[in-house]
Amino acid sequence: MVARASRAASEQLQYREQTHHDQGQHAPRRDRRRRRRRHPGLPGDPLRTGPHRRPPLQGGADGGALAGTYDATKIRHRSWQPQPEGIFTELLERDPVEYSRAEDCLFLNIYTPGCDDGRRPVLFWIHGGAFGSGSGYDYNGTALAAQGDVVVVTINYRLGFPGFLDLSAYGDDYRGSASNGIGDQVLALRWVAENIGDFGGDPGNVTIFGESAGGASVNCLIAAPSADGLYHRAIAHSGTMATTPPIPIATSLAEHLGVGTDGLLDKLASLDGEELLNVQMASALPFGAVVDGTIVTRPTTQAIAEHGARCVPYIAGSNANEGTLLSLAVPEEGHEAITPMIAAMALDGADPTAYLERLRTAYPDASATRRFEHVWNDMFRRASITAAAAATAANDCGWLYRFDVPTTIREGSLGATHASEIAFTFNSFSRPDLPGIVMHDGNDPAVAELARKWSDTVLAFARTGNPNGGGLPEWPVYRADERQSLVLDRASYIADASLDTQQRARWESP
Repeated sequence: MVARASRAASEQLQYREQTHHDQGQHAPRRDRRRRRRRHPGLPGDPLRTGPHRRPPLQGGADGGALAGTYDATKIRHRSWQPQPEGIFTELLERDPVEYSRAEDCLFLNIYTPGCDDGRRPVLFWIHGGAFGSGSGYDYNGTALAAQGDVVVVTINYRLGFPGFLDLSAYGDDYRGSASNGIGDQVLALRWVAENIGDFGGDPGNVTIFGESAGGASVNCLIAAPSADGLYHRAIAHSGTMATTPPIPIATSLAEHLGVGTDGLLDKLASLDGEELLNVQMASALPFGAVVDGTIVTRPTTQAIAEHGARCVPYIAGSNANEGTLLSLAVPEEGHEAITPMIAAMALDGADPTAYLERLRTAYPDASATRRFEHVWNDMFRRASITAAAAATAANDCGWLYRFDVPTTIREGSLGATHASEIAFTFNSFSRPDLPGIVMHDGNDPAVAELARKWSDTVLAFARTGNPNGGGLPEWPVYRADERQSLVLDRASYIADASLDTQQRARWESP
């Protein structure tokens, strides 16, 4: 069970492109020899039957050159993950495709105005989903690529236990396993650096951007030395930061599986992808953005400070009502019990007792669900403020926003909820015929106007490293002594420190 995979099997696991021109969905075959990236994944894929099966949950590797012609006309697998339910089914209704799930999931989509020598800015999107769901296929870059004459890349990476289970105690083969998914993102960035010129992109101008777990991934990549030089601007939408080491869970997982810790690897190796997913869901053990020491080597703010004048231009922000969507993802009876854990995450692992007491004082009549939602709001806001201020302190290059436009889904009950700004970033309202997560009425002129201006702001940032010039108010960098931020609303404006005074008092008070 510890033999390495056969060359024929392992070389089929690589980063492969699926290319889209912005005037249609044509995806050409590629017949050039190009470097590809592979990851060994978990045993159980049909490509790895028989005796040559690689140990589970290891990091990625360079798979060498791809010979011959690769058919890039078909959407391939996404990582193993649970099927969407409830509100998330509603959000994905614009994309009726049911994607297959497999360990062999490292694919990226490229949306380009042309496969020429254009050397266009590249926007590299990392999807969210709490590191356990989602894929690059949920986001369509056609409108953004055409609007800004840029290349948009959306990627997949390993999720759940294959991407984020810490097995580093089992030896060097598993060093960094708690951040395998981040390692996959680094491999995708390397692929872009080596190949995006063939698709009209400039490998010297790559903006990494993502939302939720994707925003946290952006912040992890900033703290990953192996990613240095592969990106040149960064945008973290509703992203937390890597601040703490992995929580040791191998013993708990072994107990859940009914084996000793010395038998855990063999047990994991006996599971196929769906069985491992079932174990992940049943065990409810935590995983996510951590400082693993191998891939993500230090906290995000420390990395920003160490980069100093090399710190890339950086935008961070959150939404006014993040928690209203997330409370729908957790059964209501669990809100009160889970709140302290989320609060500790918001405080970088610190004891949340005093913070929660201040929250109860601020909202004495709030239900357990409302407090649960407030903690999510504070978590994303605190991380955004902290990271933006750090970037400005390092290199005068951090900007902060807050998205305030109430959604119209669920009769407007969710406010400006988690992930609702993504459609504005991609300007999905300009192409209602394409897949995308949309929570606002695109026929509302104010919504359409803000989507155009915000997406133009993102494009200006990707092109120049400065977000100004897209039609929004002049946006200053976020300084800890001034605390000016951009509020995206039906009438956007620059807010002063009072915007976040109450929230900051909750987490900054001794």
